[in-house]
Amino acid sequence: MRIAVAGALGRMGRMILQAAGRDRQVAVVGGWERPGNAMAGQDLGAAAGLPSLGVSLGTAPDLAHADVVVDFTSPDPTLALVRAAAAMRKPPALVLGTTGLDAKQLAVIKAASKRVPIVQSSNYSVGMNLLWQALGVVAAVTGEDYDVEVIEAHHHHKKDSPSGTAITTAEVLAKALKRDLAKWARYGRPKGNTGPRGPLEIGLHAVRGGDIVGDHTVLFAGPGERLEFKHQAHSRENFAQGALRAAHWLARKGRKPGLYTMAQVLGFER
Repeated sequence: MRIAVAGALGRMGRMILQAAGRDRQVAVVGGWERPGNAMAGQDLGAAAGLPSLGVSLGTAPDLAHADVVVDFTSPDPTLALVRAAAAMRKPPALVLGTTGLDAKQLAVIKAASKRVPIVQSSNYSVGMNLLWQALGVVAAVTGEDYDVEVIEAHHHHKKDSPSGTAITTAEVLAKALKRDLAKWARYGRPKGNTGPRGPLEIGLHAVRGGDIVGDHTVLFAGPGERLEFKHQAHSRENFAQGALRAAHWLARKGRKPGLYTMAQVLGFER
């Protein structure tokens, strides 16, 4: 499988290159950063602090030689990549891990998926995807008898809040609880006398600090007991491995255009 990596020198880009270097079934055929990057033109592996890859670091998407492109950048460059792929006669498949996308941007990706095979997820960790499956079961049973809160913590560089993973978690809970998330989501709580907690609320709380890779806790607080489900990412390696798993899944047998999820990659859904 030939892959290219957008934002190749970013935190996730480097980790994906590192994971790809350990996978004998993967050949890295491209990688790029923003125009003006001081390392442009250098060997991609050397620029990322890894063994030589025999491919130069570019400053624009190079999609012609890749079977799959992996993108964990930010909304604007991700949308540019998606549009470029959709305009190609034979586009590569895309693995998208960018978060902070608004409704209009998500609509662009969905439209492009009519021509491009795309896996999109707010979290590529196998563990987090397993947790989402479990949370749906728990929420369906606990129902309105238990208050539900989602707490996430990330490093101080993270720009979007709450995290994409926390939002997906709340969506999983809302679906199982048959609630409208737009109506019942509570993003933190203001200072002062705000009154008692509403029984149908789904709370989301964000913590930012240091170099926390990603912690997500879901609290079910009921009468006389509480349940806590927690996922902690010790490094970004789990996200990179999951992204490569999605890339292999797309490349295998040549997936048709469509918008796929990690639940499909892992076999939870068809």
